[in-house]
Amino acid sequence: MSRIARVFVWCSLLVGSAVFLLPFYWMAISSLKAPGAAGIYRIPPTLFAWPLHIENYPAALGALPFARYLSNTLVVTLGCIVGQVVSASLVGYGFARLRFRGRNALFILLLSTMMLPGQVTMIPLFLLFRALGWIDTFAPLVVPSFFGGSAFFVFLFRQFFLTIPRDLEEAARIDGCSQFEIWWRIFMPLSKPVIVTTVLFTFMSAWNDFLGPLIYLNSGENRTLAVGLLSFKDQYDRIEAHLLLAVSTLMMLPCLVLFFFGQKYFVKSVATTGLKG
Repeated sequence: MSRIARVFVWCSLLVGSAVFLLPFYWMAISSLKAPGAAGIYRIPPTLFAWPLHIENYPAALGALPFARYLSNTLVVTLGCIVGQVVSASLVGYGFARLRFRGRNALFILLLSTMMLPGQVTMIPLFLLFRALGWIDTFAPLVVPSFFGGSAFFVFLFRQFFLTIPRDLEEAARIDGCSQFEIWWRIFMPLSKPVIVTTVLFTFMSAWNDFLGPLIYLNSGENRTLAVGLLSFKDQYDRIEAHLLLAVSTLMMLPCLVLFFFGQKYFVKSVATTGLKG
């Protein structure tokens, strides 16, 4: 029965994987189809493309300033990653190791912000950034990451730091380390699973963010890739779907590669978070 159960589990996983991978496969294969009714708009649609129109990719990259949009996206994404990791780990360390009055109440208040919809703070944040003169700059997209980061990442770091024995902290303090040195030299090297998880989620959020750049970036040279995809929409609201899907496939590849190499640490982080506290 155990062998039959294992076969059933593997078959279920294969079917589930195929269902989830089908949209990605359709996007990739459609990016290689010919434009028009003979290719991507063919009725009924096909799951195969022949002949393969590899030229769709050079045409898509030439249809918009891809290098400029890519560099803007990398600046925003890397800035958000650094800000989230540094600020969330510092705040999580404070909640996990520092003793002060009202610590638990402040932590609950922090977690309650996760239930606040982003639409509620959208207009106040826009007015604040406009008053600071940050509109049409990357500052509204990057700077907030350096002020506490996401409450979810603070929770991950706090719960992970609670699992670290206090003996390590006390030994470092005896050796003359300050709180900052304990955080940097002891806790951060041991927090690789949580750091990788934070990097993965932040990369996915910043890399694919559409609404933020659309609101705060007005000039064409400051656009990110997500907003730059609108360039494939002409004045008659017609979309060159084969070119749009080609660029979308290229945008998806870094997310898949990063998750493929970081999934081991992601699973480890989920498995160890919440053991104490």
